Amino acid sequence: MKPVRTAARAMLASIFVIQGVQSFLKPDAKAETAAGVTDRLKPLLEKADPRIPTDATTLVRLKGASDVIAGLALATGHFTRPAAVVLAAGLVPTTIAGHPVWDRSRPDAKVQQIQFLKNLGLFGGLLLAAVDTEGRPGLGYRTSHAASRSQRSVKRAVRTAKREAKIAAMSAAAARKLPG
Repeated sequence: MKPVRTAARAMLASIFVIQGVQSFLKPDAKAETAAGVTDRLKPLLEKADPRIPTDATTLVRLKGASDVIAGLALATGHFTRPAAVVLAAGLVPTTIAGHPVWDRSRPDAKVQQIQFLKNLGLFGGLLLAAVDTEGRPGLGYRTSHAASRSQRSVKRAVRTAKREAKIAAMSAAAARKLPG
């Protein structure tokens, strides 16, 4: 299954790497579209930290850089789950800003619907990549089983200590009964 996972991750990541490079090098092309979302987020970003850039061009460039980094991580199999989460999180505002399927009055409404559905499919693939443990137990499984193993170890240690104390008590009693 590993070759399939490797190929699938590379194919899934390719669009993010290519479009991320384009967004990073030429952010003005997407900044106007992104402004619809970034203008709404501006007060939130300024409230969170005044040092965070709020102009659409810089935010598009930052998203492009994060897409390239997370896409390469996903494609190469390094930090695949966090990379998939980063890409999925970045896909949501991109889809909202770039493909308004709810606006049926647009002349390109059919194209926007197709692009929206494409992004929805990418989002689904990223969610699968985000939860894929590659056959190894996930963190939740490992922690719950580690806790139950610890509980069993403690119970076993208590039983052993009781048994050894009982044996020691019986040995001491037997030693007192010896003529001496």
